[in-house]
Amino acid sequence: EVQLQASGGGFVQPGGSLRLSCVASGFDFSNSAMSWVRQAPGKEVEWVSDIFPGVGMAEYADSVRGRFIIFRHDDKNTFYLQMNNLQSTDTGVYYCAKGLRGGDTRGPGTLVTVSS
Repeated sequence: EVQLQASGGGFVQPGGSLRLSCVASGFDFSNSAMSWVRQAPGKEVEWVSDIFPGVGMAEYADSVRGRFIIFRHDDKNTFYLQMNNLQSTDTGVYYCAKGLRGGDTRGPGTLVTVSS
């Protein structure tokens, strides 16, 4: 059974940083592409970032490129989203997913609130 557990959300002021983690199990993580998506209050789910297996090539939504970094530790079956220079528009529930662009399986989300 595919299981994904995101953590690391919280409350942060604009300009601050957070690191989200997602622990995966139940599938071949090291050979799987993974992604992060988010959902702001009252809005649809938005793709944030993908990371490919192997050398870890990544892609980012325009809204986060240059501020967010996705990376993975295959030995820990974990991937991450380092979020820097957070803005109020980054507020939402963040979900990790197996597969690209939100994939086919998502875990429970973690709430990120950016506010002064």
